[in-house]
Amino acid sequence: MTARSAFARSLFVATALLFAASAHALDKVSFATNWRAQAEHGGFYQAVAGGVYARYGLDVTIMQGGPQLNARLLLAAGRVDFAMGANTIQMFESVQQNVPIVTVASMFQLDPVIFMSHPGVGLDRFEDLPKATAFIASDMRVSIWQWLKQAYGFKDENVKPYNFNSAPFLADKNSIQQGFLTSEPYAIERQGGFAPNVFLLPDYGYDGYSTTIETRADTIAKNPDLVQRFVDASIIGWYNYLYGDNAAANAMIKRDNPEMTDGQIAYSIAKMKARGIVDSGDALTQGVGVITDARMKSFFDKMAKAGVVPADLDYRRGYTRRFIGNKVGMELRPK
Repeated sequence: MTARSAFARSLFVATALLFAASAHALDKVSFATNWRAQAEHGGFYQAVAGGVYARYGLDVTIMQGGPQLNARLLLAAGRVDFAMGANTIQMFESVQQNVPIVTVASMFQLDPVIFMSHPGVGLDRFEDLPKATAFIASDMRVSIWQWLKQAYGFKDENVKPYNFNSAPFLADKNSIQQGFLTSEPYAIERQGGFAPNVFLLPDYGYDGYSTTIETRADTIAKNPDLVQRFVDASIIGWYNYLYGDNAAANAMIKRDNPEMTDGQIAYSIAKMKARGIVDSGDALTQGVGVITDARMKSFFDKMAKAGVVPADLDYRRGYTRRFIGNKVGMELRPK
């Protein structure tokens, strides 16, 4: 081999290796959740643990939320690429405040917000609840509670503050407490030794979305392919978490949040599956993550009627259907 041919061959190999490396380079992406790691975030952890994000060319770092971390503020400030939104009311607030954050998918078709009551004391039906003492948090009082007052006659004079401690509810049998279907009933069964009545608010007309994926408007404008890949991989992660082997994802959840137990995780997954929190309604025909204009309008109209948001708010600026409804991952649902 001549010196010239040896040089040419070395140049070819080096170039090939360079192209191979660049082809396998992953886009670094940061995603902030809205609370500490839990099964309700499981699809995102699954997409990391199962290599789905990597197959979509993404190196995703999940930043778990908590009382000292506000995911939406980090997103607005450009500190993270994506954030988990808690509910649709937050989206309305962003539009009202002209914050350029856009909802691009909703992993939960049903918001798992609930009321709990003690059984056998006259609070066994939803229509009984307006007479009860109501332990609710401040953010619920200015949002969902306003709709409950308008739609069902709940009364402000019955409200007592809920500071995420269930002891007052356990002590007062004539009370109700807010919570989430996937969490608080499990804790009450263990702390109080009884199974509470559970009222899932979507069963009574509360039709907002929950556990959304949000990003900045400029990210959508400048890098829509990145958004599409993150949304698609997250959707597949949720199918795999619900219907596949989720052991590795659960190990990651417990690593990030050592207070999380196997029992709580199993309970949460069972409730998500039984009630179709992730995979029901429009998701059955369009895929997990879907948002529809009809649902958004229905929810907005209810919140506007209750005075939660201005009736003339251009709420449509707060979300896009561009990246969803493509039936991604539906083949992973059991037949």
